[in-house]
Amino acid sequence: MASYTLNPRAVEHARRLIAARQYVLDSDWGEVQPTAQDENRYLANHAWDEYQQWFLGVTDGATDETKGRYAFVFGDFRRIHRSGIIACQYRAAEWRHKTVELAASELLQVLDRKAGIGQPKATAR
Repeated sequence: MASYTLNPRAVEHARRLIAARQYVLDSDWGEVQPTAQDENRYLANHAWDEYQQWFLGVTDGATDETKGRYAFVFGDFRRIHRSGIIACQYRAAEWRHKTVELAASELLQVLDRKAGIGQPKATAR
């Protein structure tokens, strides 16, 4: 099984997107998760440094500047998706990649707070 190191640049990128409200709250991750073709299109117009910011994990031992180097994508190369963060958390937990799992969990909490999810609604008096 591959092992992964947390990508702190991706965590910061996700935080910036959340702060700027560049997120999608309701999406079907299976439908919007970037495909290999989407990744290729993005790389045709962006540097590897920009590409890697969309992935919470870096594959240990993989060659730099290859798609196999990066794992746990959380957005569509424009916005962060809540469903993408949940998928990252689930997959990381399933395969026991604890640092990625915990980072995804924290990002989900940050996103939910920013979006007002789970906040008590004010009542009119």
